Amino acid sequence: MKPMEHSIVQSPQRPTIWGIAHQPLLQPKSLLLALSVCAVLGACSAGPDYRRPTVDTPAQYKENRGWVKTAPATPSVDAWWTIYNDATLNSLEPRIASANQSLRASYFAYQQALALTDTARAGDFPTLGATVASTRSGTGSASSAAPVASGKTVSLTASWVPDFWGRVGRQIEAGKASAEASRDNLIAAQLSLQATLAQDYFQIRQLDSQIALAQDTETAYEKSLLLTHNRYAAGIATRSDVAQAESQLANARVQLVTFSVQRAQLEHAIAVLIGEPPSSFSLPAVVGIPQAQAIPAGLPSQLLLRRPDLLAAERQVAAANAQIGVAESAYFPALTLSAQGGWHGPSFAGLIAAPNMFWSMGPSLAETLFDGGARSAQIAQSRAAYQQTVAQYRQLSLQALQQVEDQLAATSILAEAARLQQQAVTAANESLRLVTNQYKAGVVSYLNVATAQAATYTARNAYLQIEGQRLTASVALIQAMGGGWGETIQTARTPDIPK
Repeated sequence: MKPMEHSIVQSPQRPTIWGIAHQPLLQPKSLLLALSVCAVLGACSAGPDYRRPTVDTPAQYKENRGWVKTAPATPSVDAWWTIYNDATLNSLEPRIASANQSLRASYFAYQQALALTDTARAGDFPTLGATVASTRSGTGSASSAAPVASGKTVSLTASWVPDFWGRVGRQIEAGKASAEASRDNLIAAQLSLQATLAQDYFQIRQLDSQIALAQDTETAYEKSLLLTHNRYAAGIATRSDVAQAESQLANARVQLVTFSVQRAQLEHAIAVLIGEPPSSFSLPAVVGIPQAQAIPAGLPSQLLLRRPDLLAAERQVAAANAQIGVAESAYFPALTLSAQGGWHGPSFAGLIAAPNMFWSMGPSLAETLFDGGARSAQIAQSRAAYQQTVAQYRQLSLQALQQVEDQLAATSILAEAARLQQQAVTAANESLRLVTNQYKAGVVSYLNVATAQAATYTARNAYLQIEGQRLTASVALIQAMGGGWGETIQTARTPDIPK
């Protein structure tokens, strides 16, 4: 059967696609010259090469007092909490990575960033496609219609945009930097959750000790009330002494309830951190507060290479720098190399045959001649975005140094406060012992005893609070330093989040 008039025109001298004739391909010498030019141009990349922003850092920390120079046994960056030698805390912390849903969300944000990097990298490769089509066509009205023609087509297409000006390379660079920033944000999120868990746990340990103190105080007040009742019955004490003892006991019981509420809330918070419903999680009471550990702060310059949030901010600067190159590459022409080949005929039977074959290949060059300033505005926007990320990185670096200084000062000052408060506890105990003996001897009224008891309880409770604050400050210091310390900068690894 002869091809119908509307079918594709085949000619071995002038290959066509859908009836459009194409010029002969480049001669070998011209093709070689074109490829050489491509190789030279491909070595170019639009936009500035990246340089890490400079940050002024002091030679040492201002608040790095002598007491923090005692180096503990350095754990790995993933297990910094082991320096507190608390078995319960050691069992809770690893559950953050396996069950915390906020960390899981950050992990999949990182996976998205990796996928976007792969998407950008795909721009370096050709695009291949295949088409199988069946068409029917005709002309004229219903009364004078021409015969209906049918056509079958099987074709393959290929196209490639060489990255002459480095646009794809800059996109890959930006995507990789963004993925690295997402990874560092994931590590920062893990460190933050770990620090929150440790601080909540230490507050529970503080409250356990405060509850035990309040219970002992309640027992002591009950004995004082009984003693006052007996002295009142014997006519030695007054009714006001009894009322004072009753009021003191009631206040102690209120304080005990308040501590219990705070403990329950912290216990619920820990349950959520480790991915458990609060109703199914409980921590047994343990009286006694772990000792705050001396932590060497290292050098300020190491902080910039250790803290994951600073690393993430620096990677965002690198990504913004690469985006400048992406924007600038829009000023250059885009060369597309494309090719198409296949078979077209009236039916699929016998379609794959030489007479039905068609093909076409050749380059196309496109350049925007006028865009109303859109490209220059995009470049200005990308440069401003870069300067913004630089400023944010430097500001975050200053804040990081401040946080370390704050916690170094807190740990140092609270250590001294704990020593002084211990002296106050000793003095209050001695004062209570003397006043109690004087009251039993009838020398002073019960008001003196109540005052001494309140002072003793306040001193002991304040000491427990300071010890809890020291633990909280030491955890905050570890977090401020990026979860590590010492002269050797430790490298954090990506958390192993279950799929």
